[in-house]
Formats: sequence, structure tokens, C-alpha cells
Amino acid sequence: MRNQIVLGDNVPFLKSMGDSTVNLIYIDPPFNTGKVQSRGDKKYDDKFDDLPLYLQPSLYESHRLLHPWGSLFFHIDYREVHYCKIMLDKIFGRENFMNEIIWAYDYGGRPKNKWPAKHDSILWYVKNRDNYT
Repeated sequence: MRNQIVLGDNVPFLKSMGDSTVNLIYIDPPFNTGKVQSRGDKKYDDKFDDLPLYLQPSLYESHRLLHPWGSLFFHIDYREVHYCKIMLDKIFGRENFMNEIIWAYDYGGRPKNKWPAKHDSILWYVKNRDNYT
């Protein structure tokens, strides 16, 4: 399967794929902003009681799909990063957390009553810390 875009629930699609068949996975899930998000004519309610619990099936499947030397990059913002890291530590093992990449930016509004949230986190996990690409 190469260069394929799938629109729909990712868990059934991921389950249809064979074990250890993917080198790299980049996940950019909803950020749990509590707002309705829209892109063009597509809208979704970006509010979850427990975002890590919602993402857990996809992440277990992602771990299964990764080659033994594979990497997963998980993009999230300040609202959920700490919860998601704990979940990813359980799935991949704390020892397989490689780094946190900070994506800093300087656009958008500046609140007057708190520090502005001007970065996202990309958590990098590998399947095997001793052998990864």
C-alpha cells in the first residue's frame, strides 16, 4: 500500500494492515480545544472527555504496525501533552521515548490575562531504543 489517503475511522483500516509494515508514523490528532473546528466545509466537535482514551486504540495499532526500527511522532498541544505522554509511555515503554520536539510559533492573538500558548509538542517514540531510524 503506497501513497494512499483513507477517509474514515482509522482503527478498522489500521487493523487490516500487517504487523511491522510501517517505518514511520506521524499523528496529528484533535487537540481537545473544546471548540467546533472547521476546515472548508468540514467541521468536527473538538471536545473529548478523555482524549488519550479516545486515541488509545489507534496508538496500540500504530505500535503493532511499526517495524522493529520504526519511529512514531505524535503532535499535540499543551492541553493534552502530559496525559498523552503517560499513555504513550505505557504503550511504547518509557525507555523508548526519545525526545520532545517543541514547535514554537509567533502568530495568533496575545491574551492579556495569561502567558500565550505559542508552541506545540511533538513526542518522538521508537519501537526499539537500541535500533531505530
